[in-house]
Amino acid sequence: MRSARAGEAGSGESTSDLTARARIRDAAINRFAVEGFGASVRAIASDAGVSAGLVMHHFGSKDKLRAECDAHLLATIGRLKRENVAEAAAGQSLFHKFAAAEENAPIVGYVLRSMQDGSTLAQDFIGHMVDDAVGYTRDGVAAGVIVPSRDEVARARYLTLSSLGALLLEVTLSPPSDPSDLVGIVRGYLTNSYLPMLELFTEGFLTSRRMLDEYLMYVPDPPSQDEAAPIRG
Repeated sequence: MRSARAGEAGSGESTSDLTARARIRDAAINRFAVEGFGASVRAIASDAGVSAGLVMHHFGSKDKLRAECDAHLLATIGRLKRENVAEAAAGQSLFHKFAAAEENAPIVGYVLRSMQDGSTLAQDFIGHMVDDAVGYTRDGVAAGVIVPSRDEVARARYLTLSSLGALLLEVTLSPPSDPSDLVGIVRGYLTNSYLPMLELFTEGFLTSRRMLDEYLMYVPDPPSQDEAAPIRG
């Protein structure tokens, strides 16, 4: 995980304070990804090379530390997704993303732990991911690399939850014991999933559209994109 830049210091924090805060946050993301949200403050502090007291000094409580981890990862995920859309529009290969598995594995693990946890904070985290996915897919449609949908919101929700669910099953079947295990799980998932995923997304699955036509005959029209309500309030 990248640490916060020194230039982001503010609100009376010194550069060294911000660096310690970012180091604690990144250590917490890694620890939560591997161990879940029951991980102790002492374990996080040890990973960050600081005292448990310094963790409390910066964040006040483990819940507030987790909230900052959520906010940081939501911003990071948004950046990565938009980079993916831009790179696809420019004709770059998806497969260079394998090289980023080490950096992104803690993100994946953290999101999956949020799903397992099922708390209000976790539900909000996943809800924001779905909201962002609506924006990513619309950007892809505008860039000409994604086919438009009758219901962009429903499609984005399905793609987000189905991909997270598949990864959650991988982690459940082979639980990690440290961040390097997460890297292996992510790499294995990508290796085994890219071909069938790209076949389905590019070539489709059914040989005719009969089932879709029959479905559309008996369901109400989806809301227009201007009328569609946001996922989050």
